[in-house]
Amino acid sequence: MAIQRVLTKPRLRDYSDIEPLPDPPQVPDMEQFDGISAFAWALGSRCKRRDGYLVSGGGYLRSDAQDNGDFAPDITFAENVGDVQRIVHRNGYVISEVGKPPDLVLEVGSRSTGRRDYTVKREGYARYGVREYWRFDPSGGDYHDAPLGGDSLVDGEYEPIEIVSESETRHWGYSEVLGLEIWWYEGLLRLRDPVTGEFLHGTPEESQDAVESERTARESAERRAETERAERESAERRAETERAAREAERVARESAEARMAEMEEELRRLQGG
Repeated sequence: MAIQRVLTKPRLRDYSDIEPLPDPPQVPDMEQFDGISAFAWALGSRCKRRDGYLVSGGGYLRSDAQDNGDFAPDITFAENVGDVQRIVHRNGYVISEVGKPPDLVLEVGSRSTGRRDYTVKREGYARYGVREYWRFDPSGGDYHDAPLGGDSLVDGEYEPIEIVSESETRHWGYSEVLGLEIWWYEGLLRLRDPVTGEFLHGTPEESQDAVESERTARESAERRAETERAERESAERRAETERAAREAERVARESAEARMAEMEEELRRLQGG
């Protein structure tokens, strides 16, 4: 069970008495392992400043210890979870033990599980009380009933979340739970910030590349600003030089005119004498 979690105050507890749930069987035709990991990493990075959140994938979701259900969401998200490490050691999410159902689960479609994702699991996750249930079909709709689907729990039943189709290769819906847009973007599962319009980075390398690009862009902008400042100062100096030259020319002209007037006055005086 791959889990990303953040606890601002690490707790040292003994979990030796916890019996881990078994690992669910692997789906042989699963196509989106990398996409699931990238989605979980992006979501975990987004939530890293929160206390007591869980982003997990691949473990069982069950109502209580007696539940032998086989639901194992590809992504499970929960916030305000008291003890994340207990869930880690349990190797699954048991609602009665955590004290609340997950806030969101997501299933990625495959040929063998696709129809079950939008029928049986849709009913099951509603019964468990999961606030939002999302479905992503990497095939574009061959496995599920649509490339992207989402449901929000209202009075114990799921109601469809509006999906916006911008083109045949771009579909998205808004998750109230995450405060983010979930995208089917040219066959990829992505998250986008509706405020900035930027897609969240799905890998550490992508984040590092973005940081480096931002640094390079910032340095380039600083160089442009410095060049513009130097050009502006140079233009101001040229303007000052031209102004000084015009002033000197004016003073010289006025001095010459005054001298000429004096000479004419002296000439008239001599002629009159």
